[in-house]
Amino acid sequence: MTPRPRTRPVALAALPAVLLSLVCAGPAPGATAPAAPPPARAGVRADVRAAAPDGARAGARPAAPRPRTFDTAPARAALGRLLPRHAGQFTLVPDTAAGADTFTVSGTPGAVTVHGSTGATLLTGVGWYLQHVAGADIGWPGDSIGMLPATLPGVPAPVTRSALVPHRYALNDTDDGYAGPYRSFEEHQRQIDLLALHGINEVFVQVGAEYPYYRALQGFGYSAEELREWIPGPAHQSWWLLQNLSGFGGPVSERLMRERASLGGRIAEQLRGLGMTPVLPGYFGTVPPGFAARNPGSATVPQGDWAGFDRPDWLDPASPAFGKLAAAYYAEQRAVFGDSAMYRMSPLHEGGQTGSVDVKSAAGAVQDALHAAHPGALWAVLGWQDDPTAELLAGLDTSKLLILDGLSDRYNRLDRETRWGGAPYAMGSIYNFGGHTTIGANSSVWIERFGPWRAKGNSALTGIAYLPEATGTNPAAFDLFTDLAWESGTVDQRAWFAGFAARRYGRPDAQAAAAWEELRKGPYSTSSGLWSESQDSLFTARPSLNAAGAAYWSPKSMRYPADSVRRALDHLLRVDPKLRGSSAYRFDLVDTARQALANHSRVLLPKIRAAYEAKDLARFRELTAQWHDGERQLDAITGSDPNFLLGRWLNAARSGGSDRAEQDRYEYDARSVLSVWGRRSTSEGGFLHDYANREWSGLITELYARRWEVYFGSLEDALVRQAAPREIDWHAFEEEWARRTTRHPSEPSGDPYALATRIAQTLPPAAAAAG
Repeated sequence: MTPRPRTRPVALAALPAVLLSLVCAGPAPGATAPAAPPPARAGVRADVRAAAPDGARAGARPAAPRPRTFDTAPARAALGRLLPRHAGQFTLVPDTAAGADTFTVSGTPGAVTVHGSTGATLLTGVGWYLQHVAGADIGWPGDSIGMLPATLPGVPAPVTRSALVPHRYALNDTDDGYAGPYRSFEEHQRQIDLLALHGINEVFVQVGAEYPYYRALQGFGYSAEELREWIPGPAHQSWWLLQNLSGFGGPVSERLMRERASLGGRIAEQLRGLGMTPVLPGYFGTVPPGFAARNPGSATVPQGDWAGFDRPDWLDPASPAFGKLAAAYYAEQRAVFGDSAMYRMSPLHEGGQTGSVDVKSAAGAVQDALHAAHPGALWAVLGWQDDPTAELLAGLDTSKLLILDGLSDRYNRLDRETRWGGAPYAMGSIYNFGGHTTIGANSSVWIERFGPWRAKGNSALTGIAYLPEATGTNPAAFDLFTDLAWESGTVDQRAWFAGFAARRYGRPDAQAAAAWEELRKGPYSTSSGLWSESQDSLFTARPSLNAAGAAYWSPKSMRYPADSVRRALDHLLRVDPKLRGSSAYRFDLVDTARQALANHSRVLLPKIRAAYEAKDLARFRELTAQWHDGERQLDAITGSDPNFLLGRWLNAARSGGSDRAEQDRYEYDARSVLSVWGRRSTSEGGFLHDYANREWSGLITELYARRWEVYFGSLEDALVRQAAPREIDWHAFEEEWARRTTRHPSEPSGDPYALATRIAQTLPPAAAAAG
């Protein structure tokens, strides 16, 4: 990948925003400066490089000459964070003579050398070494690096690997909202380190994306106070950027926006330092209410309703103001985030209205505005539902486009070349929705499709796109999906999972292998056709005797034999005690026990329903007692691992506020996205309540268990009185929870092995495995 010459950012940042847009970007066709520029920026980092990073490419690689060398310091720093006890045994060597995205690993015991074409590729080489030579795993989450010997093993013979596709993209538009809208820089840095270790080179950066809007729109007739009311809280900003909603969870203080913009700039610079592309949000026309009235000659299109929210208006890209606003937006973005070679936009996402707008012309105008600010930049668009439409594609230079296919593993009979007219695309997977704590993925479908799709004579497949709606779950899925881009032969799924089991806990173990074989055959081999994620838990569902799932949009039944997880739990409990000390083992044990218990909820609820319908009060009480015990066990087991704690989520949100009122507001933002999601019209009419359900300690006891306790109490009372049960306003119940400010532990407690053992003893034994 070829970086452009880097310019010094401080001089650029010192220029007024409007002048920046003229000097650095050039105005969009017909653009002139707004009459009243926004006030001077204060307290926002502007020390970001203002040039395109390594990784810029469209369908073909840039013709610019490759640099002679690059600074390995960022990669060395990342290596020190990833392998603090062993980093000194690696030598990282820039290899600009190598092909793009290429690494070579060699060395003797205690002296491993990695040559690579970028800093990130050097780390990918380290990741390959850990996986294939050292037999250790740094997963997302959990690792086994504590099992590494003091002296690392040598490499039997030098190994060179090159990426099979130029684009290895990561992060769904919703990741910031569902995986952690109030994360620290250190948490984002850890994420970047892991992405580089696993071969990713393009990363979506959403944090602080509201600030360029806030700055630019003050030059188009809006006050700072109006814009702070329009911009949602951080947990809901993902959907504002997708033009689905505005305002909810706010208002956001200017101080927080400045801090988030500074954080986003640091994230972008961290990526550039490793030769990765920070993918920034582009501007495609989202405006606040009343834009046309405040900017004569403009035309806006009401976007209607999205799940009970009024969508923000769309500024017709043919309007003269569009070019001006786009130029102002990109100038403000550049001042804080620097430039990039890829920008993320999805106009008309999930039902947007075109009105009288010519979509073909509008698409061209959006791309022209992007290229006026960032010549030759790629436009990354999500392949989702009917988007991108043929009409939109007809208006674009598709050689400067990358479609991130979010449906590659979900449906059958897909022909992306025909569907998108040969436009370049990345095979993607959304195997997690809302941050559900559910194990599984259509991983066998990935393997079946990636090679053949790439080998087609007319193939337009140029990348992979790692797109779970929330990251930080399913470490096996993350490892396997990213491996696809670096393994030249067809991946043998069974052998891959056997190898994963060995390195996951630091060395081969028959029980670990048996556990992961069960998980491979079960939740990691679900089929395409309708779904790309597994079912969620009934413990997290809004109470009903007929409940079939927690989230309205999730599968309503088991997608694999439940006994596969139950058997996996038994095997994990028999893993050699010497291998049980790692964070990887702890996470997997907790996650598998949690999933086995969650699957049992689908066995238990029909029995409770049968007892109620038979008016068998004694049996009903016996079974609901089992249900409540299951919830208590679920809360205890998830409380024993730091990745399943509500307290951490809430504490992070409160850290964003400068006073009690602001802290409470951001806590509501963070609680509501997990529960009611939005206002009543959204929660009920839009069916978004519990969309982001997750089995977390604290969330289980304070919301889910209380809900079921109230519900079963109403049914028991109805049986005693021989009357109909009273109706419960669940939205009011959930809204009351979302408004709470109760505190929860942010550190794990309890013995995960003892707690998992009790779950295994409580659950019915698994049937013998077939075959």
